[in-house]
Amino acid sequence: SRIPNPESRIPNPESRIPLPTTLRNLLMALEWLKQRYNEVSASLKTEVTKLKNKGFLEAVVAGCALVAHADGIVRPEEKQKMMGFLRNSETLSAFSTEEVITIFDKYARQFEFDYQIGQAGALQAVAKLKDKEAEARLMVRVCCAIGAADGNFDDQEKAIVRKICAELSLNPKDFDLV
Repeated sequence: SRIPNPESRIPNPESRIPLPTTLRNLLMALEWLKQRYNEVSASLKTEVTKLKNKGFLEAVVAGCALVAHADGIVRPEEKQKMMGFLRNSETLSAFSTEEVITIFDKYARQFEFDYQIGQAGALQAVAKLKDKEAEARLMVRVCCAIGAADGNFDDQEKAIVRKICAELSLNPKDFDLV
């Protein structure tokens, strides 16, 4: 029996792609995969954030609509203040301006149809934060800021925020509303 020559198993170097080209292609492929992974991961993170915070967004926008309609006039300053908060909110900035406007318009149409129906619909959305005290308190603070956006946090707006507090079982005194 003859012992095989170990070098006989090594393929002819001329028949293979040079190693540097192979490594370069492999590294390029790995970099491409990493970029795609990061893109998909960021996209999924945004979608999960949206799903987790959709109820909070709905409640904040409904609360803002309640306050904005309290005196019968929705002022641009009130809408701008709401949009500014949503853009700067870590939990809500994942939502597009169009999504926010769509939700606000939904409540605005209800108020335009009938003030009581609009109020009931918005309070129903706000009530979903009842068992989430931190989110509920933040939403009330945003509503107070919306009320003061035009430079005058009037009695009608304060009354609506007190109604929101009652819906959430929060003390209006905590927000200087009495």
